Amino acid sequence: MSTRSAEVLRALTARSSEFVAIRRDIHRYPELPFDEHRTSELVARRLQAWGYEVERGLGGTGVVGRLVRGHGHRRLGLRADMDALPIDETSGVPHASCHAGVMHACGHDGHTAMLLAAAEYLAREGRFEGTLNLIFQPAEEAGGGALRMMDDGLFDKYPCDAVFAMHNLPGLPSGRLVFREGATGASSDYASVTLTGVGGHGAMPHKATDPLVAAASIVMALQTIVSRNIDPLQMAVVTVGALNAGRANNVIPQQAQLEISVRALDRAVRERLRERVLALVQAQAESYEVKAAIDWRPGYSVLVNTAEETQLAREVGIALLGAESVELQGAALPGSEDFAFMLERVPGSYLFIGNGDRPGSCMVHHPGYDFDDHNVAIGGAYWVCLAERFLGDGNSSRQR
Repeated sequence: MSTRSAEVLRALTARSSEFVAIRRDIHRYPELPFDEHRTSELVARRLQAWGYEVERGLGGTGVVGRLVRGHGHRRLGLRADMDALPIDETSGVPHASCHAGVMHACGHDGHTAMLLAAAEYLAREGRFEGTLNLIFQPAEEAGGGALRMMDDGLFDKYPCDAVFAMHNLPGLPSGRLVFREGATGASSDYASVTLTGVGGHGAMPHKATDPLVAAASIVMALQTIVSRNIDPLQMAVVTVGALNAGRANNVIPQQAQLEISVRALDRAVRERLRERVLALVQAQAESYEVKAAIDWRPGYSVLVNTAEETQLAREVGIALLGAESVELQGAALPGSEDFAFMLERVPGSYLFIGNGDRPGSCMVHHPGYDFDDHNVAIGGAYWVCLAERFLGDGNSSRQR
């Protein structure tokens, strides 16, 4: 641990109670994608009080705080997400959600608190020259908030030479940092399939054209795409999450609906999956003499961390916590993240911080999940150290 990193971590730890309280307040009052009005106003007011130039409403409910110091030409973006999930909380913590059916089950309350802790310290004692852009994003949870902010001119108004984000990861010791160069998060695409046949009496199937049998065959045939059309060394997922058809045991329904999720860690594999799903569904439907209507919906891109920015992020982590608390090249994850869209525009890196590995601890998106408050100081200190390292004193083109 470097002397400066230790100083920052001690300072953030000493002040962590204030930001833990903010985290728990956000957790108690969760808001769904594009409805983060209370949260974004809390963020904006804090940033303004600390001297940041603040813009509200970017991408609907997004907030950007900009702090310019000295004559440095470097520009850094740090991003946190703010939205919650449509889940009934069962954690039993004192700060549990007071909004029925909505909870912070992914830790975005913690991500926001970590970046706010860093924001306050950087405004008060940060040692840097250049432009710091703090991006508080709405609607990461399948809402496409990153794209909405970018469509509203995020990187035109607040250009960045690099952008970074952090997500908590249950199952790892609290505070452990995990980095990965290259493909890190999967793409996510979705298909809704409607099969239309001819309904009829269950006792006279020859007078009907059964879409349910076709649907069952399609479900099984889809399982062959990954095993027979994709390189075994590549990651790919095709999941049928819903099959809805009929209501009575003696009636052949006229329609059946399938909901399909498709994921990949490679752009070429992603396109191959799309081709095969569309072709296979149509071919299977025709073989059973039913019609297939397919609504294909592209989701998030493959999240790809750039090499130079990831190496810098690793070095900051080692300086802060020591090599024993850092994983330099962690495994890729099949989950999706819309920070991928930002990384398609600006180089950068997406890292993980362990949220605890105690027996019985909950994974994200679980109704019993809660963010580990010890990470507020560690994550905040990481952002401070990264900002100071990246922006430096403004005298060199790249602080390494």
